Amino acid sequence: MSQFSHLDHSGSLRMVDVSSKPVTRRRARARGRVGASAETVAQIRNDRLAKGNVLEAARLAGIMAAKNTGQWIPLCHPVPLSHVQLELTVTDAGVEIEATTLAEGKTGVEMEALVAVSAAALTVYDMCKALDRTMEIGSIRLMEKSGGRSGHFVRSD
Repeated sequence: MSQFSHLDHSGSLRMVDVSSKPVTRRRARARGRVGASAETVAQIRNDRLAKGNVLEAARLAGIMAAKNTGQWIPLCHPVPLSHVQLELTVTDAGVEIEATTLAEGKTGVEMEALVAVSAAALTVYDMCKALDRTMEIGSIRLMEKSGGRSGHFVRSD
């Protein structure tokens, strides 16, 4: 059980003690997508949904979620983010979402990037669900992470 840092020697959950870790500059980038019908894509692209601008609402939701990741994910440390950026791109198949998070701290920012993508995707779904119940959220994944003890990671696919 000791290979999992959120479990103690008896297998009980615990918050990891990061007090002895050095402060480093940390950056993470995550991606995901919302698949949607051609009609829904056209409505998003032309900003014609009654609920408002889908992409801007999703961007704001992603930023807000990243800042509150410690409240979303049990045992996740609150991280004071210095920057959150969300790029939302409308494609013929739906909306591609990429989040980048930055912080200087003792623990990562990859969860913040993943939560930002997740919240943005859920917001796209929420704003478009009256038009398209066939939408599909998927492929949420870490693309890159730097800083901290584990070093630099770049997804190869």
